[in-house]
Order: sequence, then structure tokens, then C-alpha cells
Amino acid sequence: MNGRRLKYSILAAGVVLGALALLAWTQDWYSVTLTTGDEVVVPGEAAAGGLAALGLSVLALVGALSIAGPVFRIILGVLAVSIGGLVIASGVIAVADPISAATSTISEATGLAGSQSLRELVASISPTAWPTVTMVIGSLIVILGLVVIVTSRSWGGSPRRFQAVRLENADGEETPADVWDALSEGRDPTSGAR
Repeated sequence: MNGRRLKYSILAAGVVLGALALLAWTQDWYSVTLTTGDEVVVPGEAAAGGLAALGLSVLALVGALSIAGPVFRIILGVLAVSIGGLVIASGVIAVADPISAATSTISEATGLAGSQSLRELVASISPTAWPTVTMVIGSLIVILGLVVIVTSRSWGGSPRRFQAVRLENADGEETPADVWDALSEGRDPTSGAR
């Protein structure tokens, strides 16, 4: 696989993973049955509130990767590994203590507050697949970041329009872009004086 195709595959995977993290945030994570017999559904936004920000940061990271130079790509790869770790942590925290993850939703539904009183109010709690899916998504984001770190040098350079320094042709011939650049800089491209 050539560098450009690899780059676009990685960018597409990043978009998909960021969108999946946002999707996980919108889904139901737990079904809580209270001692009163009522059932409360806990959405991902309550169980893992930071997941939306992490999903959006993956999408922003993909945008930055698309125009970044080789050194900055490595920095962004490290950032992707960190974001993936935080996505994993969101799922692990919700799985480790599901009642704490559901506290705000249970409080809102019952009008009661306090960790101990809410724990006594819960008869059972059933997870959906989304906390586990979130941990898998986080793992894939970590892998994506590692792939960026390892392969970013083979992607080639950024397009010319994103370079701060304009390079001149070695043979001295003028390209159509040079004519437009001269016009943009306020010079007359037909005068011959450069």
C-alpha cells in the first residue's frame, strides 16, 4: 500500500472511530430496576459524559492529521493514543461501578440524592453492550495512534497550499501557480521583473 492510500485509510478509520465514540455516547448503557419496581434507563451521556468531547476530539485530530507535516503527525499520533486511553477509561469506570455511573439518572428519576441511599434503592442493574463497545473503540483509537506514529513518515508531504514557505522551481521556469501568486502579491506577472 502506498503512502497516500495508507494516509487516507487511516484518516477514514479515524472518522469512523470518532463517529462511533459519539454514537456510543448517545446510546443506552444500563437498565436499572429500583426496589419500587420502576425501571430507569441510563444513557451514555450520563454514564460517560466526557465521551462526546473525546469523540469530537478524534474528529478534530483527523482534520489536523490531513494537513500536518511529518513531525506534527507524530505528536498527533501520541495525542490519539492518549485520547484512546481516555475513551477506554470512560468504559472501564462505567463498568467498574455501574451504580455510580447511573447516579445522576437515578437521582433525576426518583428525586433522591446521596450515594448510599441510591445504592439501597437499586434492586438490579443490567448493562447493555455499549460500555464494552466503548472500550473496544478506545482500543482501536490507541492502535490508530500507534499506526500514525509508525507510518506517518511514509505518507509524503502536505499539499503545497499548506506550506508556509513557497519553493521556487529549480529550472527557473514559471508555473501557472507562480503567475497567480505574483498577482496575489501585487506584482505584474507580465513585466518580467521579479
